[in-house]
Amino acid sequence: MAITRRVLLTGAAAIALLAAAPAFAHHGWAWTEDGFFELTGKISAIYYGNPHPTLDVDVEGEIWRVDLATPSATARAGFMEDTAKVGDDVVVLGNRSREETEKHMKAVRVTVNGKSYDVYPNRAPS
Repeated sequence: MAITRRVLLTGAAAIALLAAAPAFAHHGWAWTEDGFFELTGKISAIYYGNPHPTLDVDVEGEIWRVDLATPSATARAGFMEDTAKVGDDVVVLGNRSREETEKHMKAVRVTVNGKSYDVYPNRAPS
């Protein structure tokens, strides 16, 4: 009985890890290209929560997903939940996805209403 239960628990854990793999795929920097990429557009949606805040940015009719740092790191940079709103002009500096067809990037610096926020200050250019 104990062996059967252990096998079932191990199998359930393996399935849970495999199901979670896509969620982990965009954490870290391995999924991004080297070198900075700049994106300019209008904010079409904002999410401020875990695992990291995101902005959807409309660039000439194409929606780009922009990942910020963790909520605490983003807040330390001064970018709070009410810093930006839908419709604001935004310039994002960061690293885009290695997948050319994917409209997705990880921000290092976000500029809204003329103010810049270095959400990854150790990666931001001086």
